[in-house]
Amino acid sequence: MQSVRRMCRITAATMMLGTLAAGAIAAGPLEDRIEAGESIRLGFAAAPPWAYQGDDGSPKGFVNGITIDVLKNMGYTDIEPVLNDWSGLIPSLRAGRVDIVTGGMYILKARCENMDFSEPIGAFGDAFVVPAGNPENIETYQDLIDKDLKMVAPSGYNTLGDAKAAGVPERNIMEVPGPTEALAALRAGRVAASATNVLEAKHGADSFDGFEMSDPTKFVGREKQVVGVGFHPDDDEFREKFNEALKEYLGSEQMMETVTPDDYIAAYLPTGQTTEEACKAD
Repeated sequence: MQSVRRMCRITAATMMLGTLAAGAIAAGPLEDRIEAGESIRLGFAAAPPWAYQGDDGSPKGFVNGITIDVLKNMGYTDIEPVLNDWSGLIPSLRAGRVDIVTGGMYILKARCENMDFSEPIGAFGDAFVVPAGNPENIETYQDLIDKDLKMVAPSGYNTLGDAKAAGVPERNIMEVPGPTEALAALRAGRVAASATNVLEAKHGADSFDGFEMSDPTKFVGREKQVVGVGFHPDDDEFREKFNEALKEYLGSEQMMETVTPDDYIAAYLPTGQTTEEACKAD
């Protein structure tokens, strides 16, 4: 009888521990870190004007700016930048090396399978970076196909898949680690164009001699695509709180003062498409 009672006590204790553990899991790893007094780690790549590291090591770019403003409005100020390769952002989040991804990622179905997104922070189209004067007159993927020209895009960019879907042969698609390498390939003459988002294309054309942006109104690819801030799937509760604060922040004077220096204008404010809708779209 004593052994039975002892077994019951052990079982009850085990169930209680299980319940406590389940509660801890529900809180999410980010809230656990905050509770323990640890910093919130922002993961991003060197992709101006979306996100980049300042000379002093601080997180710059409008996605970092938006995220930091919202976190501060929520009462969080202990924030740590973590610079990654673009292709390593989601793996770093999944592995627990960063807490939030602020790289400026389009909300795409394939990404939603590995990372949860905030509600959209903006909507953007795509364009090419080409040599000054656009000597090959490249405006669309079809131009690359018709002229048998090569293009480049960073690993993980939607433009890689979009180019393949449009019919650009794989032999004419170069994949590189990030935006810097893409522009280097273009400057070296290894490709005729770099396929990227309109903001990155504008930044590349404005910041470096010898480049220009193709006409984004002629670009045939995706319609405007929404961008979000990335969270670990276990951090639903924190993400929902972030979304509530984001709702109050979007389009505010505080936001526009933060993002305007990095080329974000009111025309880029979210179009009305939700994250749930974007995650279901092909």
